[in-house]
Amino acid sequence: MSSSEQSFKISIPDSALESLQKKLALATFPDELELDSDEERRKYGAPLAHVQRLVERWKTRTPDIANGSGMATDKEGFDWRRAEAKLNEDLSPMFTRDIEVEGFGTLNLHYVHRKSVKEVDGKGRKPVPLLFVHGWPGSVIEVRKILPLLTNPENEDDLPFHVVAPSLPGFGFSEAPKKKGFNLTQYAEIFNKLMLALGYNEYVTQGGDWGFYITRRMAQLYGHTHIKAWHTNYPGPGALEPTFTTQPLHYLQHLFTPYTATEKAALERSKWFSTQGMGYNIEQSTQPQTLGYSLADSPVGLLAWIYEKLVNWTDGYKWDDDEVLEWMSIYWLSRAGPAASLRIYYEVTQANQRQIPAREKPTIPMGWSRFPQELRSFPRTWTENVGNLVFDSEHPSGGHFAAHEEPEKLVGDLRRMFEKHW
Repeated sequence: MSSSEQSFKISIPDSALESLQKKLALATFPDELELDSDEERRKYGAPLAHVQRLVERWKTRTPDIANGSGMATDKEGFDWRRAEAKLNEDLSPMFTRDIEVEGFGTLNLHYVHRKSVKEVDGKGRKPVPLLFVHGWPGSVIEVRKILPLLTNPENEDDLPFHVVAPSLPGFGFSEAPKKKGFNLTQYAEIFNKLMLALGYNEYVTQGGDWGFYITRRMAQLYGHTHIKAWHTNYPGPGALEPTFTTQPLHYLQHLFTPYTATEKAALERSKWFSTQGMGYNIEQSTQPQTLGYSLADSPVGLLAWIYEKLVNWTDGYKWDDDEVLEWMSIYWLSRAGPAASLRIYYEVTQANQRQIPAREKPTIPMGWSRFPQELRSFPRTWTENVGNLVFDSEHPSGGHFAAHEEPEKLVGDLRRMFEKHW
């Protein structure tokens, strides 16, 4: 099923950094309309001045490969080697492992696996094994802020966790599938096999974005055998408004349950995303290879494509330039290249796996953390069609990247959810 694991550290070759710098130096920027504010500019996409500023910082600090020193120049700018060292520290320990996927051969999977510092908490409870699954345009970096909170809690009575956070196949430092048809079933298979190989016969999951889709599929396939409960901050894509013909009792409950102010605001946010923010999704779901040429050849194009989402999808989060460039660099310097990360959209769409009928929803306990600037969020009566909803927590701030924007709030929810459903 899987080979023995190998220790892993991020170590990008100098040649890759040198190539990046050459491409950045040759960047050509588009023109831009004369508009009065960034708010107006963002309606057209990533503002020119922002992209130019980020590119300038990205290209002004690199190992001095020309003189063979391997040392950073004295120019101010983004220092990948410093970021790389910090990632290796913050995400340690990291590993890779070969895992066999039915019909697809062996894939080499990268993952973080940090065990709890405590063998038991103050109440005598053992750590809970947690699988954390990221999405796009995130990466395994999304687990960074919640990792110490989960594995080394300050409060003696806080439930501790063993955390496993893989890079999705085709993302970051995991190998990409070579054959067509690698959809949610295969992602579920490889992650379940990873958890079993690590000795976790029973575990819980957390995921947003593609992590929602994957952990939902895992709950379908492995609930009641290996997965005891699952939690998400992004159930909206699977939420279905109840209908009288399919769910008469649920429909009547829905009919006489007024929407809260929060739910009404969430519906407006969801409407905005569906009408103004879904263009990327349609392209990546239909012609990923065509887009892939641009993202694989132009670091500026990749930066603009993702930066737009980082800003639009968060709740006023103050992105530091180096923080943005760290996220960008993981895509640009990824094992398979940035184009590979797009194919999940196509494969899942082709397999018609995005939505499932309410009758096929997972039956193990499900938890939901609500953040007001999430991209698609619907009323509770809709979301009850996603799974066996037993935990529902509402927060006053936060967006699509919950683990990165609001790590303490998300971790608090995970503790409250899983201390009752483990």
